[in-house]
Amino acid sequence: MELSAIRLLVEAEMQSVDAHIIRHLRSDVALINQLGGYIVNSGGKRLRPLLALLSAKACDYQGDGHIGLAAIVELIHTATLLHDDVVDDSKLRRNRETANAIWGNEAAVLVGDFLYTRAFQMMVDLGSMRIMDILAQATNTIAEGEVLQLLNCNDPDTTEASYMEVIHSKTAKLFEAATQIGAVLAGRTEQEECALAAYGKHAGTAFQLVDDVLDYRASAEQMGKNVGDDLAEGKPTLPLIHAMRAGDAEQRRVIREAIEQGGLDHLDEVLVAIESTGAIAYTESIARREARLAVSQLDVLQDSPYKEALIALTRVAVERDS
Repeated sequence: MELSAIRLLVEAEMQSVDAHIIRHLRSDVALINQLGGYIVNSGGKRLRPLLALLSAKACDYQGDGHIGLAAIVELIHTATLLHDDVVDDSKLRRNRETANAIWGNEAAVLVGDFLYTRAFQMMVDLGSMRIMDILAQATNTIAEGEVLQLLNCNDPDTTEASYMEVIHSKTAKLFEAATQIGAVLAGRTEQEECALAAYGKHAGTAFQLVDDVLDYRASAEQMGKNVGDDLAEGKPTLPLIHAMRAGDAEQRRVIREAIEQGGLDHLDEVLVAIESTGAIAYTESIARREARLAVSQLDVLQDSPYKEALIALTRVAVERDS
């Protein structure tokens, strides 16, 4: 099942999610409408709201509450992107200028705050303390992950375990929340809820690991951002961590210096080290392992097109080139 076929399963619901987001983004402050609309309409895979919808449908949910939940998940994700781009001083995302590049850092941060708070207003409207608890904890964990990543920046001694903790918090947590709330909304058992949450965590981890690979392999056109951004920002992602561990003394010296200093002065040498140490293949193998772990969690669900779509999404996550 290709991504287009997966989306087709919930096409009407996704359109409703988009309408829901647009409706709740309205503000009397013109800049919020401008900047918020720019971000929400800038494309992207919309995987997190897609997961929320598919999870609910795979759990045989019959209502329309999953529309609002998917919209909340996307608003939280969009807020994190706004803040990420300011912290990283990014100028390009999804082949477009970032909001901070157009409107400035102050506006981007404050509109990110607006999206967070609007998402929590929408949670209150749902009237489910259980769902609010899951999403509130997820949002807090994401913030912790951002701080952990900041601490790891320019630190060549970052371990694989430390990096995995960052991506579990920063990226995988919202995937986990998106799939877990689908089960909660459908009133499924605690076992099923935990299984769907674990599916999201492993799928989100696989997705981020492939992002790490693409930062050193994909073109800027494919990724929608500048190739080598992670290295330029001094981020020790898994390909670099493995290359440091498996490389010779000179390769370790070059990578250490590149991480400590940031920038792309050593990009060619780093790419050679990554290639010669099998760092890309290693990272891809961990991503595939996470994808298999994700799929194994779905045994608790009855067979359905939505379950098949969740399985297929893990393959899409690890085989994509953008």
